[in-house]
Amino acid sequence: MYSDLKELKILLVEDEIKLATLLKKAIGDNFGSFYIENNGHAGLDRFIKISPDLVITDIMMPDLTGLEMAKKLKKINPEIQIIILSAFSETDKFLSAIDVGVVKYFIKPFDPEELLDYIVSISKKLQNNIVILNKELKFNKQTNSLYKNDKYIALTKREMTFFQLLINTKMIVSNKILSQTLWDEQIPNEEKIRTFIKRFRAKISKDFLSNIKGQGYQINLDYL
Repeated sequence: MYSDLKELKILLVEDEIKLATLLKKAIGDNFGSFYIENNGHAGLDRFIKISPDLVITDIMMPDLTGLEMAKKLKKINPEIQIIILSAFSETDKFLSAIDVGVVKYFIKPFDPEELLDYIVSISKKLQNNIVILNKELKFNKQTNSLYKNDKYIALTKREMTFFQLLINTKMIVSNKILSQTLWDEQIPNEEKIRTFIKRFRAKISKDFLSNIKGQGYQINLDYL
């Protein structure tokens, strides 16, 4: 058992049900979560819902191939790590996988332990980018992506700047700093700031942000 892998969420997309079941039994217990889908469309839907740390997919599937799915996943999250499984060693497919940004290509049949060893080798890269804020919120520093209950929260550029300011400094952010940082204004516009804060809280959580009377805003200490 690899304790370093317990924080990782894996998505396997494989239309060979026997192989998918075999892989889950062989290596699935090493991870925090190990999800299986049997076609590309279901894999894409599951990816959007759970935001996994790593995707393993068969290359040849009906309707939506592994490569076609991988292209869609990369549009959603350009930094997602994708491993391709294939029964063929055709050069054109291999090159296509590289073009999509696939990190590894395994030819069937392969030893599940070989796959596990590779995931172990990249596990630090997968883990170091994730900041767990609490049981609901996590933030991917590499992709600047925020998730609540594993669902992506779309923040505007201004909201993301504010969010990063809060979690990086962990200090009180005054109205003056807010105004100068987010709107490039020398004089704070209090009405604009109040509206911004209200929308920000509605997206993330009312409890995420503390209002320090007369000083400004600070991330709730429970999130540190």
